[in-house]
Amino acid sequence: MTLWQIISIFLIFGGAFFISVGSIGLIRLPDFYSRCHATGKADTLGLLLVIAGLIVYEGFSLHSAKLLIILIFVGLTSPTATHALARAAFRFGIKPRFKKPATTREKT
Repeated sequence: MTLWQIISIFLIFGGAFFISVGSIGLIRLPDFYSRCHATGKADTLGLLLVIAGLIVYEGFSLHSAKLLIILIFVGLTSPTATHALARAAFRFGIKPRFKKPATTREKT
């Protein structure tokens, strides 16, 4: 194994880890906005790491140039789409969930 292959493996497994964390966040978090945040951030980073790992594995070629274009496209559009989705949900009337304040002592 060469050094480039080892770097590629770490990038791809790092990306798979973040995609898995985003998927768990989608299941575990309580409201729409938290879920949207978890999947938007973690899946974007995970996909960028996976594509970067594929670019490193492929080396300098036409395939890596195409992957670089995909990397830029995903890096720009995924956060924008997540923001648009959350904004549309807020305009539609979906309220964010807030924590209930802890019980406080009443003033006497």
